[in-house]
Amino acid sequence: MSDFAIQTQSLTKNYGSVHALRGVDLEVRRGEIFGFLGPNGSGKTTTIRCLLVLIRPNAGTSRVLGLDPQKQSRQVRARSGYLPGELRLEDGMTVEATLRYLNALRGGKSDWGYVRKLAERLALDLKIQCRNLSKGNKQKVGVLQALMHKPELLLLDEPTSGLDPLIQQEVLHLIQEAKRDGTTVFFSSHIISEVEQVAERVGIIRQGMVVEVAGTQELMKRALRRARVRFQKPQPDPGLEHLAGVKVLGTDGMTVHLQIEGEMDALIKELAKFPVADFETERPSLEEIFLAYYEK
Repeated sequence: MSDFAIQTQSLTKNYGSVHALRGVDLEVRRGEIFGFLGPNGSGKTTTIRCLLVLIRPNAGTSRVLGLDPQKQSRQVRARSGYLPGELRLEDGMTVEATLRYLNALRGGKSDWGYVRKLAERLALDLKIQCRNLSKGNKQKVGVLQALMHKPELLLLDEPTSGLDPLIQQEVLHLIQEAKRDGTTVFFSSHIISEVEQVAERVGIIRQGMVVEVAGTQELMKRALRRARVRFQKPQPDPGLEHLAGVKVLGTDGMTVHLQIEGEMDALIKELAKFPVADFETERPSLEEIFLAYYEK
């Protein structure tokens, strides 16, 4: 069995003259939570739809759970849970009827006690008709139907879109619980804080191309930090500028503002030579790192 739940190589998709995917290369390990970052129109949704063969790529190859989705699409879908970016529901059916219908299509694999537990955690009324659902409640139905059969792979397109903050956190908890049960989670998002919260690795897609794949913490360590050092007495020239990766942004003798690239060890050892009253560092957010890629 392959170590990867998802593998793509040179995946390409065009919509007429629009190049939605320009050769996407991805490897998502089994059992990990992988965040797929990019703004609207960058290719996130198109990638997921190609993996499930909801649309066919123009070129390239993919493997999902060790299967070729173009030749074994039914097997791939049976073992996956999918939340589309825009979920279509039948207005005349209740939420419960909708979920029972979807469960029947999957061969009745879902435990209905588990379905009710998920609905309770998401504060979702199963008796309401779909025509009366708000955007947020439709999203809850989408999350629930993706999770209810405990799939091996979750493909979630903007899973917290339209949800209030408390339910957003509950969805992230459900994602983490699915991971602990052995499920691989691949979710796209433009809400960077939630990716930083739960994803072990991150792929950044820009204009249909993956420009970076790295561990979330690795990306954080690689980025610039900012620091403020306040001395107990004036230090006209503490000599920090010569340290590798350290740039002095400003100083008034008592306080120095720094930018640090890479490890902090050399700076800390140098500061130990001085009477330091206060030392503050500011870690960059994943959003700052993400925006840096889009400025290039």
